Amino acid sequence: MRVRLKGDAICTLLLLVALCSLLYSQLEHLVPVGNKEPTQKKPSGTSKIFSDARASWRLMPAEATVPRPPVTPTIRRTEAANKKVQTTTAPPLTDSAFNFKRYLLNKDNRNFNILINQPKKCRKIPGGPFLLIAIKSVVEDFDRREIVRKTWGREGLVNGEQIQRVFLLGTPKNRTVLATWETLVHQESQAYRDILLWDFMDTFFNLTLKEIHFLNWAAEFCHNVKFIFKGDADVFVNVENIVDFLERHDPTEDLFVGDIIYNARPIRVQKSKYYIPETMYGLSIYPAYAGGGGFLLSSRTMRKLSRACREVELFPIDDVFLGMCLQRINLKPVLHEGFKTFGIVKPSAAPHLQTFDPCFYKDLMVVHSLKVAEIWLMWNLLHSPHLSCTQKKQVKKPFQWKKKAQPTTQASPLG
Repeated sequence: MRVRLKGDAICTLLLLVALCSLLYSQLEHLVPVGNKEPTQKKPSGTSKIFSDARASWRLMPAEATVPRPPVTPTIRRTEAANKKVQTTTAPPLTDSAFNFKRYLLNKDNRNFNILINQPKKCRKIPGGPFLLIAIKSVVEDFDRREIVRKTWGREGLVNGEQIQRVFLLGTPKNRTVLATWETLVHQESQAYRDILLWDFMDTFFNLTLKEIHFLNWAAEFCHNVKFIFKGDADVFVNVENIVDFLERHDPTEDLFVGDIIYNARPIRVQKSKYYIPETMYGLSIYPAYAGGGGFLLSSRTMRKLSRACREVELFPIDDVFLGMCLQRINLKPVLHEGFKTFGIVKPSAAPHLQTFDPCFYKDLMVVHSLKVAEIWLMWNLLHSPHLSCTQKKQVKKPFQWKKKAQPTTQASPLG
């Protein structure tokens, strides 16, 4: 009797152990260790995929689950975490997400091949052109280049002076989006003979490369030019006023004129497009520099800057870099009120005018940040025989642009 009771107890004990083992294995499959989910949180994206998978896993019958070795859950959790990082859509990179480490490692790489050249651009003009217009552009902005060609960037005679034009390009940042870009640019170059293309990626922080490569090109292939206007493709330029201004200057003397920014401080806010860490630039103030919308320089200054750019350490903001080169050659840039690289702010001296009125533009040199249609419209308005600015002429004293009319944004670097 005792033997039978003892045997029943042992059997009962073994059955309990087996039942506990079975329950434990089921719980282990249903809720893997370390993967506890927060409650009342709606999953999204990849997280939803994983939570849905776990939910369906819990609904599977016990006999459908497959036992796994003890080490497997840890490995799977690591793999799932990695996949979650890789498959989740990354936020789009902005200019503020600039890789300074990569820049510093590659900053001494400043010599890139020219893929499309115009070596005869200045040589075909006897004595050289009076003014060379050099416009920063990107491959995909064909419409902007075309409107410049048809308006203020026309080649030929202006007030009796010869004008020539080039566009400055790098290779596109995303070549797969514009698969036929190379063919298109070569066709454009053959049609207009005004494209300069270099073999560096055309990004905001590579504009300094565009600066030094253009100056080197001008020193080699356009040394006989008298003056240069260098600007953006989204500006309106009153070339007649520029020619009139330059005719009173000697190209063999130093000249650098534009919307000059003084005492600008480096921006230390990481979210800013112009963020510069102290490790890259430790001083509290930038040297004086011209807003990038456009500026003028003489042939003599162009050659000096070309040499200075080889000696100055590259800086990722091209306007400031050129200011450093001006400082290197001890040349102070000259502020001209006709350069509006921050756009036009209506001064109180002319309350009867609208900011897009051609009478505003008639006495200016450069106005920044115009759309393609606005450039075309303003050029046609200014060259219309019906243009009348009589209200302006009725003022006892001629209307003058005052320094106080400059926008307050000039206190921050760059236009």
